[in-house]
Amino acid sequence: MILILLGPPGAGKGAQSSILEERHGIKQLSTGDMLRALVASGTPLGQEAKAVMDAGQLVSDELIGKMIAERVEEPDCANGFILDGFPRTVPQAEMLDRLLTDKGLSLHAVIELEVDEDGLVDRIVNRFSCAKCGALYNAKSKPPKVDGVCDACGSTEFTHRSDDNEETVRKRLAAYHAQTAPILPYYAERGVLQKVDGMASMEAVTEQIEAVLAKVGAK
Repeated sequence: MILILLGPPGAGKGAQSSILEERHGIKQLSTGDMLRALVASGTPLGQEAKAVMDAGQLVSDELIGKMIAERVEEPDCANGFILDGFPRTVPQAEMLDRLLTDKGLSLHAVIELEVDEDGLVDRIVNRFSCAKCGALYNAKSKPPKVDGVCDACGSTEFTHRSDDNEETVRKRLAAYHAQTAPILPYYAERGVLQKVDGMASMEAVTEQIEAVLAKVGAK
C-alpha cells in the first residue's frame, strides 16, 4: 500500500499517518526525518545532502528522489509506505511517478484532508501538548479531563509551540496554497485523488480514510 496524505499544516496528516502505520504496518516517511537520518548515516548520499544543507541551500529534487529511492528499499517499507512532505510540486510528483514505475510499484491513493481555514487556525492556535509524553490537547475541543494534568501520564507540564499563532499559521496556509495545492489537479486527472473531511474528529477522519482504502483496494 502506497499513499500520499495532503492537506495544509495542522490538518492532521501526521496523526493519521501514525494511525495507519500502526493499523496496517506501513511506514510513514517524513522528508525531514529522512534527510536528518541520511545526513547522520555518513553515506556518500548523506555527505552530499549535508554539504548542501550546511551551505544553507535547498536540497534538490534529484537528491530527494535518490533519498526516497534508497529509503523505500528498506525492510520496514516492505508492506508499503505513506509519504509525508513529498511531493510538494508537480515536477516532484512526476519524478515520484517515474521512481515508482522503475521499482514496479504503484500509488494507491492520494488522500486530501479538506479543512475550513478559519476553523483550522482556531484548532492550531489552541493546541498544546504534554511536555513529558507528547500527548496532544486542544484548549477548546480536547482539554485534559483534569485541568492541568495530562490524561496519559499525569504530568502537569505542558508546551505550546511558539509558531502556533494566527499570523504564522496564516503564512503557512498561504505557502501551502502557493506551493503544494497545485499538485491536487495533477492527481485528480490521474484518478487517484480522494477527499476526506479533515475537520471531523480524529476518529471520524480515520474511518473516512479506511473507507477510501477499501474503495481503492488498498486494504
